[in-house]
Amino acid sequence: MEISYKLEHFEGPLDLLLHLIEKNKVNIYDIPIVEITEQYLDYVNHMEKEDLNVVSEFLVMAATLLDIKARMLLPAEVDEETGEEQDPRAELVARLLEYKKFKYMALALQDREDGAGLHFYKNPTIPREVARYEPPVDLDKLLGDLTLARLQEIFQQVMRRQEDKIDRVRSNFGVIQKEPVSLEEKIGSVMAYARKHRSFSFRQMLESQADRIEIVVTFLAILELMKIGKISLVQEHIFDDMQIETLEAEGEEGELELEGLDDLIS
Repeated sequence: MEISYKLEHFEGPLDLLLHLIEKNKVNIYDIPIVEITEQYLDYVNHMEKEDLNVVSEFLVMAATLLDIKARMLLPAEVDEETGEEQDPRAELVARLLEYKKFKYMALALQDREDGAGLHFYKNPTIPREVARYEPPVDLDKLLGDLTLARLQEIFQQVMRRQEDKIDRVRSNFGVIQKEPVSLEEKIGSVMAYARKHRSFSFRQMLESQADRIEIVVTFLAILELMKIGKISLVQEHIFDDMQIETLEAEGEEGELELEGLDDLIS
């Protein structure tokens, strides 16, 4: 039987063997070694003009097939542990199955690569209105090295000191209700204080308040004034008290833009 295969169709001896098995429609677990060996050797005989390194791989497999063919003519060897007869083709079958698995995996990846080449992607674009947007206040620049964690730490320290001032006996006598503190009014009073003193202590501002509600509202007022760019906090060293400084020019008293203040209060 004449075979006119070309070498470039196969990537190695296992590829050729797998092709012969599929072409002859035989069971890979029961390879007719005589027939397959004859077809394989016929192909190798037409490889004289091929690269010696490539031919050597096919010659090694040819020798393996001839060895298997010779071993099958002899009485079957018996495994000492299991007592079963050993098939000389078993190792070759295992190699063919492993090669077949990786070959199909490579084909599947190739299909995915070919499919990906048919997709087109649009580069991200930003509308001009969004690209031109600039935030009214750069909070990172305004706060500098300060962090919300540091602000919270100072706030908690002030709250603990305020609790220490409470008379544990008289505090049980009763509570006299007072009018709720207006955040808008507190913002105005803090801003007025800032315009007057220009620079003052963050801690002293909180400790000067009458009760806890006053402290909370004052703290919110300071944060709101920082947000709209009216004041800034400066801290020279870690764990030092922070100084509040007004960002308005001396003598200037601009209007306070308090949009969205109702959402903050609620």
